[in-house]
Amino acid sequence: MTLRHLYSGKVRDLYEVDETHLLMVASDRLSAYDVVMHEPIPDKGRVLTGLTDFWLGAFASSVGSSLVSCDPAVIASRVATFADEPAWFGRAMLVRRATMLPLECIVRGRLAGQAYEEYAARGTVHGAKMAPGLRLTDPFDAPIFTPSTKADEGHDRNIDLAEAAQIVGSAVLEEAQAMCLDLFTRAAARLAEVGIILADTKFELGFVDGALVFCDEVLTPDSSRLWPTDAVRAGETPPSFDKQPFRDWLDAQHWSRTPPPPRLPEDVVEVTRARYVEAYERVTGRSLRDWYGA
Repeated sequence: MTLRHLYSGKVRDLYEVDETHLLMVASDRLSAYDVVMHEPIPDKGRVLTGLTDFWLGAFASSVGSSLVSCDPAVIASRVATFADEPAWFGRAMLVRRATMLPLECIVRGRLAGQAYEEYAARGTVHGAKMAPGLRLTDPFDAPIFTPSTKADEGHDRNIDLAEAAQIVGSAVLEEAQAMCLDLFTRAAARLAEVGIILADTKFELGFVDGALVFCDEVLTPDSSRLWPTDAVRAGETPPSFDKQPFRDWLDAQHWSRTPPPPRLPEDVVEVTRARYVEAYERVTGRSLRDWYGA
């Protein structure tokens, strides 16, 4: 069975396996401001795939997902040509086709990012009034579900629950909200045990055989803000287990945020890779050398 290429995003490539299955391959590409850098970050795709597999496996008994397997042997049993692509080992997910929910399902446990910018300007988060006096990194009383649109072009747009209900319907929105808040809460508790704060994360949901399930990456450094607990100070931006060193370097460059991007120095590539690898190993308690594709 051969693969038909369907789509390439900033990080992932998508292939058709058959009428009911797709192959999703996470590359090592690095992007900012919707521009892909020239230099890849070694092992980034393996980290994203390995962490998704870890989280879905940890909660498999109660969390539905589109994932079939990340095991190269299992994938090769379905896709004969897969064995000819060793660079994909550890980066590929065999998944069931899903009818995707046209929302980005964001859960926030701490005030950060765009939510902080909105709060600082208007005292709201996704249009909802928040308690006064919150500082950057402060926790909310409880995690909050803050959806956004999924834009084919340009940037996603933050919306309130009323607009989200108009898009997907009240019943579906309530189910998505409950699923995402539950998984966020359980993952945050597990991360707290290894000294990591889950500040916020973005989930992708879709319908498979009529059931709403988690799709795409789950609780990775690209879809989440993961902070070392001992480095969080109220009102200050904490270090993150993601591409923060790269962002810091990039923000110091004189760049128009349009192609072509600046060339990344080797030390920026190396420190960014180290952050991703540390995220995988601290979260899972395993060495990345033991994940597929080493």
